[in-house]
Amino acid sequence: MPLLSPTQPLTLPELAAALASRDALRLPAEAESRIQHCYDYLHERLGAAPDQPVYGINTGFGSLYNVSIAPEARAQLQANLVMSHACGTGAEVPTELVRRMLLLKVQSLSYGHSGVQVATAKRLLDFFNRDVWPVVYEQGSLGASGDLAPLAHLCLPLLGLGEVNYQGYRLAAADVLSLFGWEPLKLQAKEGLALLNGTQFMLAYATEALERTQRLLDAADVIGAISTEAFGGHVQPFLAPLHRVRPHAGQVRVAERLRALLAGSELQARDRYALQDPYSFRCQPQVHGASRDAVAYVANTIEIECNSVTDNPNIFPEEDAILSGGNFHGQPLALALDHLALAVAELGSISERRTFQLISGQRGLPAFLVAEPGLNSGFMIPQYTAAGIVSQNKQLCTPASADSITSSNGQEDHVSMGANAATKARRVVENVEQVLGIELFTAAQALDLRRPHRSSPALEAVVAAFREHVAFVPRDRVLAPDLHRAARFVREYAWE
Repeated sequence: MPLLSPTQPLTLPELAAALASRDALRLPAEAESRIQHCYDYLHERLGAAPDQPVYGINTGFGSLYNVSIAPEARAQLQANLVMSHACGTGAEVPTELVRRMLLLKVQSLSYGHSGVQVATAKRLLDFFNRDVWPVVYEQGSLGASGDLAPLAHLCLPLLGLGEVNYQGYRLAAADVLSLFGWEPLKLQAKEGLALLNGTQFMLAYATEALERTQRLLDAADVIGAISTEAFGGHVQPFLAPLHRVRPHAGQVRVAERLRALLAGSELQARDRYALQDPYSFRCQPQVHGASRDAVAYVANTIEIECNSVTDNPNIFPEEDAILSGGNFHGQPLALALDHLALAVAELGSISERRTFQLISGQRGLPAFLVAEPGLNSGFMIPQYTAAGIVSQNKQLCTPASADSITSSNGQEDHVSMGANAATKARRVVENVEQVLGIELFTAAQALDLRRPHRSSPALEAVVAAFREHVAFVPRDRVLAPDLHRAARFVREYAWE
């Protein structure tokens, strides 16, 4: 299938579909034409004015921008850039995120403002199509001159350097190139810079975290509704007139969903246990809804970035211009990722409070939701686990984008730290998948203790599907496997 056109906006659902497909991707003719046209223009321009300084092409990099590079050394300059910047450390980036980095880098190059060879973009697609995943590390990017270190590791294999993961083995890139009969590429003017400048590390994490978050938003509403039923909560706080007079879009949508989820519930027809429910039940539209509205802003920012050229300098053949600017700066993503982490963490924070209420021995439920409390601890410690995770999320939500450390002898004097925002946001998403899994585990237990009374058909269907993976707890057993299965259910269940 063709890679999406550089002349048509790339939507996030289209990106997700391209990543989910196992069909080979290829550059469409219009992308090849744009890339080639830009490459030809750049080299004609360099040939016509070989001594005119153009940053990173015939000059050094960063604070070395005033060092002139001789024509015969310019190819080596680009190779040196890739080698010298491959300074990643920390955990290895998961292969599913390396896939995203490859695709997003090609997408950015396809607009024809980067000056690369068509062969370079095609080789990156070869890696994508043949499941050749360069070994990339999480740490090393300041998120300002682009994701320099991660992208250097992503692109080292183009030169036959570095390592790749292929068919379950970690191999030297040179050996895998040889296996496919691929010659190492000889980078031309600007190519090393085009490959290393860019936000594709941050963006890969952002797109994946966003996809998982959008599932969590739907899961949180459903699981919160099950908890409301299990706790003996009331539908009244979700009725439309309340939200008509405070019409935040997310709030209105969550209230509507909760009403639909509770429709037809036998439990809602019973007498109420209390006049009002605790905030963690009553204020779900306001809290879940605010997270939805925050994520809508994040999604818009991420989609714009997916359709952007983020290397430097940028080349504009039609305007006869090569412009040095700052499109590699990750501040838009850094702020969005910090916002995403906070929005997701709040879903976990309110979820843990509902879990706490469910095990507290209120409203006709036994303490810790188990027979013979004391002999059995029941659901006491899953709540501890959720509380510990929620506390960690509070620490992870310290904004990375508030920090900056000067680099490159003061030339790069403000950086976004967006790469740190990206890895933190992903950790928060993973954490909340587990916290919501614990709530679902707890709520299903409490709901079963309400039998023979039934919840709504929609919620009973979810609980029945969950029970195929996690059984009722009549007495103490080792619960860790149940918690892990619950988190996996949250990640994989079709919540809409």
